[in-house]
Amino acid sequence: MPDPKTGLDALAGDAKRAGAKGPPPVHLWNPPFCGDLDMRIAADGTWFYLKTPIGRPALVRLFSSVLKREGGKFYLVTPVEKVGITVDDAPFTAVEMKLEGEGVARVLNFRTNVDDWVAAGPDHALRFAPEEETGGLKPYLHVRRDLWALVTRALFYDLVELGEEREVDGRRMFGVVSGGEFYVMAPADALKGLR
Repeated sequence: MPDPKTGLDALAGDAKRAGAKGPPPVHLWNPPFCGDLDMRIAADGTWFYLKTPIGRPALVRLFSSVLKREGGKFYLVTPVEKVGITVDDAPFTAVEMKLEGEGVARVLNFRTNVDDWVAAGPDHALRFAPEEETGGLKPYLHVRRDLWALVTRALFYDLVELGEEREVDGRRMFGVVSGGEFYVMAPADALKGLR
């Protein structure tokens, strides 16, 4: 297991050097696994180290730039080491949305909690998963390489307001359009009386 006293500082230094000339190419790195770090990303997007929130946004952004998912597990990866971390739901949250264009040309742009802007479309899909506790839906936005952002509840309501019904495979579906794609939320008849 990495030494908690030096592990975070060393990891931050390695990540900073690796990303000095643009986004780090974590998909190309395959360093040895060095154990798990006591780091957790909560469902609301808060990063914790040794059970204490990381209060420096620049440090969170730095770590998020070297985040990688392999086989359902999450790691912080540098050219020299790979350490496991815990992610409660999705590693990012989508916290702001801006509309661009109208109709079929509309693009929904989302800002994540680490200040990345992502345009929903063919390369960055929206998906809507069932929420077991409430029976509702949880919206997610693909950010990069199998890393997703949970769309905040407030933005989900905005997505519902932008929603429309379309025929998909012979069935009326309710969803939202962005970047020329129609993202299905639910069967239209399941939403009767809810809108």
